[in-house]
Amino acid sequence: MGNRRHARESALSYLYQLDLEVPTLTNTPEKFAQHFKVMDAFRGYFFQIVRGVAAKHDEIDKEIIEAAEHWKLYRIGKIDKAILRMAIYELMDCPETSHNIIIDEAVELAKIFGVQESSAFVNGILDKIAKKYRKDASVPTPSVDLG
Repeated sequence: MGNRRHARESALSYLYQLDLEVPTLTNTPEKFAQHFKVMDAFRGYFFQIVRGVAAKHDEIDKEIIEAAEHWKLYRIGKIDKAILRMAIYELMDCPETSHNIIIDEAVELAKIFGVQESSAFVNGILDKIAKKYRKDASVPTPSVDLG
């Protein structure tokens, strides 16, 4: 598993913890990384994600609300919200990473940590948002004739 996958899993845990709004000794990214021994190899990307989500929190939540038709933000599960926030930040501010990789990673995290419907929900929301922030997300993947 790559460094970014580990960083995303750690960021997911931290963002989920924040959304729980319970008092904790690991309420800052630094304390979280130290307490949970976030490895140096992916600590930088962990910090980039959690700080980026914090800096763009309102803008990211607005994107979720717009893309999640007929869903209020408070009705979306906390794990799903944390995954969406993280992936939307990456779609907005990490152009060096393909939107397909960002969405695939988010869907995998939703399969592992979410409920049964989480992966389809996350995929649908991120697909809509990717088309807004990534030019190549609107281009359909060419089909290959294997016949």
